[in-house]
Amino acid sequence: MEFRRFLVNRLTVFFMLSTLITVAVSLIGSRFDSGALFGYDVLLTPVKYAGLCILPTFVTWSGRELSVKELLIRKAWMLVLLEAVIMFVAFTSPVIDTEDPAVVLTIMGSVLAIFVLVNVFLWIKDSVEAIRMNQDLAQYQMLRK
Repeated sequence: MEFRRFLVNRLTVFFMLSTLITVAVSLIGSRFDSGALFGYDVLLTPVKYAGLCILPTFVTWSGRELSVKELLIRKAWMLVLLEAVIMFVAFTSPVIDTEDPAVVLTIMGSVLAIFVLVNVFLWIKDSVEAIRMNQDLAQYQMLRK
């Protein structure tokens, strides 16, 4: 995949992450700290998290087509890096109660869930695009006959 197309794909992932992180932060916050009041600056928190989470996704870039095994290894590595980034943010944040194991496990679980959802959404998007391309190719071949 050319790097420019990869970057455009990362932008798609960024917006998916922003949305899913917003939902996760809302659900986790409602469960563990429902009485908290914040200023407007907190609205940028999911965007910051999404920006940080985009960085580990660069381990999946390659100038050539990856084998299934290579892709799965890179995706696993990416998940480990994502968990590490978010856990670093959680443990350095004065707002997040990392003393409570339930909070830490919930955050780790939400990172895994978001990782799975983003990959499912990307797979669906790519499948629809592949179907459309195959239909266009079939139509083109019919016109050439």
